[in-house]
Amino acid sequence: MTANMNSQSITKITFIGAGNMARSLVAGMVEDSAAVEITVSDPNEEQLDIIRGRWPSCAATTDNHTAVADADIVVLAVKPQIMQKVCEGLAASVQETKPLIISIAAGVSESSMSHWLGGFLPVVRCMPNTPALVQAGMTGLFANERVSKEQRSLAESIMRSVGMVLWFDDEEKLHAVTAVSGSGPAYFFLVMEAMQASAESFGLTADEARLMVQQTAFGAAKLAMESPESAGELRRNVTSPGGTTEAAIGQLQSAGLEATFDAALKAAAQRSIVLSGAKPAIEKT
Repeated sequence: MTANMNSQSITKITFIGAGNMARSLVAGMVEDSAAVEITVSDPNEEQLDIIRGRWPSCAATTDNHTAVADADIVVLAVKPQIMQKVCEGLAASVQETKPLIISIAAGVSESSMSHWLGGFLPVVRCMPNTPALVQAGMTGLFANERVSKEQRSLAESIMRSVGMVLWFDDEEKLHAVTAVSGSGPAYFFLVMEAMQASAESFGLTADEARLMVQQTAFGAAKLAMESPESAGELRRNVTSPGGTTEAAIGQLQSAGLEATFDAALKAAAQRSIVLSGAKPAIEKT
């Protein structure tokens, strides 16, 4: 956490929605011992019971208006399909207090949220990914012109509680963030799934194959994170001429792996643009 969240003053944060991502953010802030007062609002009492059971210091309610009444920050952690309804329902309340609005809903533009909330509010739009559930997330952030320097710091502190963050001055780049890191875990899971299936075809048990693939993926990611060398250079370092790795890499490249990944990420970005209601700007090649 930054100094802003660890100072003597208490920051009041309200989460609208008590799903997995909201609970991960709550857990991250509680574990960081941040100077925050957290309220969570959700219509589902079972979801709220999870909050009450894990974090008894957090307030839990089904009333959104009560939840945001004196909040400094309101985190919108609801599904994109219901974002408009939720925002329009909150508009009167947030127009009175003008809190910082943080959205973690994919595909919902800052302009849409601002319009539904009545306008003239500081809004930060975030695109996190599912590894945030284990405090290893990657989040892209965009702030509108009403967000102050201090509010940017607060938003960053919240998202840093579940991983790394990267700010963007152009909201359109969040489509690329969605394609690369938002959807990215699924690409790696697919590769892991394929590797495990192949390993089992050699006679390894499912448990043996899974452990080998998972630890290899973890080790490769850790090495890439900690090494100053590029991914390409790291790959070349383990690809001995005439060796087993070269045989495998050659097969993958001859099958068009790089072009396939490029097309896949462009497809994800295009879909993000369509879902946001914007005009497609990324052309397929």
